[in-house]
Amino acid sequence: MKVSDIREHFISELKNEKFTIDKTGAKTIELIGASFTADEPSIFGTPNQEYIDKEIAWYKSMSNNINDINKDGEPPAAWKYAASEYGQINSNYGLLTMADEYYNQLGHVVDELTTNPDSRRACMIYNRPSIWTEYDKNGMSDFICTNAVSYMIRNDKLISVVQMRSNDVVYGYKNDYAWQRWMQEEVCSLYNIFKPMIQPGEITWQVQNLHVYEKHFNLVA
Repeated sequence: MKVSDIREHFISELKNEKFTIDKTGAKTIELIGASFTADEPSIFGTPNQEYIDKEIAWYKSMSNNINDINKDGEPPAAWKYAASEYGQINSNYGLLTMADEYYNQLGHVVDELTTNPDSRRACMIYNRPSIWTEYDKNGMSDFICTNAVSYMIRNDKLISVVQMRSNDVVYGYKNDYAWQRWMQEEVCSLYNIFKPMIQPGEITWQVQNLHVYEKHFNLVA
């Protein structure tokens, strides 16, 4: 299954009015247990490269404050909804994967793959059991959306398997895809310092609940 198949699913769901009502009372269309090859950077709509560059830079900074995303303006509404009254969030993916306080998972993945290129242990864990006591702290609504990402080398290509609990098709997928592609390229770059060259390969995208919000139904075409 590819992005084109996912696109057709949502077009069909909207046409047949197969709606689910979310916690705000708005309609959504969804796919439970999605698994597909992420062979396009967008399912619906066009990626905003200027914003993507800012978000990746913010991830790399490891700041957990959304006010650091856009120094020249307001942070995106989705981040403001997730953040505490002070702008704090849980989901800076650079912090979760590269900071020492989260065990420098990027470093461990590269070490594992250079030691054992056939390994099945090279994974970065984003979510954590303690999120149950942290997701709503100080007014937050940030229950980390990515569960884990696994990396495997096969035929000199680095394959990524992204596992998410929840993913918004319109904004979430585009921005998350860009981050996961950046991270895949980073793993390759660091690996290639020590071992023969590998290149980024396929990304498999697995989502427990992949959805489109009612406000974006006009893009489903």
